[in-house]
Amino acid sequence: MPALVLGPILRFVGKDEATVWVETDAPCVVEVLGHADRTFTVAGHHYGLVCVGGLGPGALHPYDVRLDGRLVWPPPDYDLPPPAIRTLGGDGPVRVVFGSCRVALPHRPPYTLSKDEHPEGREFDALFTLSRELLRRPRGDWPDLLLMLGDQVYVDEGSPAVRERIRNSRDVSSAPGREVANFEEYTWLYHESWGDPMIRWLLSTIPTAMVLDDHDMADDWNISRSWQEEMRGTPWWLERLTGGLMTYWIYQHIGNLSPAELDRHAEYEAVRSAGDGAAKLREFVERVDSGGEGKIWSFKRDLGDTRLVVVDDRTGRSFKEGRRSIFDDHEWSWIVEACRGEFDHLLLATTDPVLLAPGLHYAEAWNEAVCDGAWGDWAVAPAEKLRRALDFDHWAAFHVSFEKLENLLREIGRGERARPPASIVLLSGDVHHAYLAEVAFRRDAKVRSAVYQAVCSPFRNALDSHERQMLRLALTRPGTAIARALARAAGARDPAIRWRITEGPFFDNQVATIETAGRNASMKLEKTVGDPHTDRRTLETVFERRLA
Repeated sequence: MPALVLGPILRFVGKDEATVWVETDAPCVVEVLGHADRTFTVAGHHYGLVCVGGLGPGALHPYDVRLDGRLVWPPPDYDLPPPAIRTLGGDGPVRVVFGSCRVALPHRPPYTLSKDEHPEGREFDALFTLSRELLRRPRGDWPDLLLMLGDQVYVDEGSPAVRERIRNSRDVSSAPGREVANFEEYTWLYHESWGDPMIRWLLSTIPTAMVLDDHDMADDWNISRSWQEEMRGTPWWLERLTGGLMTYWIYQHIGNLSPAELDRHAEYEAVRSAGDGAAKLREFVERVDSGGEGKIWSFKRDLGDTRLVVVDDRTGRSFKEGRRSIFDDHEWSWIVEACRGEFDHLLLATTDPVLLAPGLHYAEAWNEAVCDGAWGDWAVAPAEKLRRALDFDHWAAFHVSFEKLENLLREIGRGERARPPASIVLLSGDVHHAYLAEVAFRRDAKVRSAVYQAVCSPFRNALDSHERQMLRLALTRPGTAIARALARAAGARDPAIRWRITEGPFFDNQVATIETAGRNASMKLEKTVGDPHTDRRTLETVFERRLA
């Protein structure tokens, strides 16, 4: 009899429809709320994505999962609330919880200690803590979406169990060692990350949207052309890249799409209709990678009168001569079109922050200019080495893309395309600290929207005290002045907008919430607190701030 390996995971939810994702141990028919679909197979693994329709707006629908007609979830001894789908369109505000960077580790010492106390310490898991907090909150206060902005799995910081499993399955004396090498090993990471009972419950009840970042694939992934060339010259990189993108498509991407989008997704149908879709999926992801088509992974959702646009800013990067860019022309056209329309609020999500702390922005802009030869050929190699050592791979290090997005925000905010939204909030993660930055445009730009950069990172991978001190130094006025002077000396462009950090930086494991209601918007940041030697942990509010 077929059994559930992972899931159920609630993915897309609209006003009257939803999708539920599962992984099973054998081919079967998966049924949710009277809607059924047959699993598809990739490399011997079996997956189902059931589209559930006819739910009605603003309604709560508890559900179970049946495989070949047999009830498998929730199990008989389940002591958590049954999974449920709450459709959009009801009264009350829209809440989006977001963040990034989560290492899957046990919830006990030494893993609950800080990095300063133990090298394996990563403190408390914010998603695990959030799931326990929700059980104590009224159902009406639960989020409408959990937005996971990258690093859902870590190829370079795998759990002890996964690393031991890798060591027992192949020779780890050569690269990539005990890091993930292929499709099969990637599936182990997802099982470890999402298999914890509390995380499993959270993902079964709160709709999720996801996009990948560098640690899902490799540290410094697509940071520069020279990095790409070096990695393509290694004997193991192609297999990891292919396995990473194949599992990303299965475990993360297809669940981002609505049932209508799935119907139009030719590759989805090709994989589903094959006896084993591994070859079809491999062909697809290799074609996407070679073409740098970032728009394949980008997506949008309407949450009431709030538009969410999620931009892949990692896979579609272009390093052609004289054209270093976060996205190609196709993805940029998609972004512009996705931001078109009339809505009260625009949430534009990118894994990497568009607006770093000003000192860090100028440092990355300076580094890009020097890597491009602003200070002569002698400085290029040292600048590239510094770029990788300090992870200078954010929007500030792609000045052409930064300027395009800067102009787009101005056009939307002053109403060139439609009535300007009350707020435009850039949502990001990646940088292992959280902050809120308020954006100011020139007065003659006539921008009427309130514009912010909101960053929340990590869910679970807090920095040590030395790393925090280095970041704080970069945020000081002298640090900012030095970086700005270097950027000007290298001929880097000075941004046409200004921004200041109004909240933060905060360095805990944490989750953030954007809440919208009518033309009002607010943000809340919560951090994990508790005793690392016991099971006592909770979320504590760091700040709450009205945005619009």
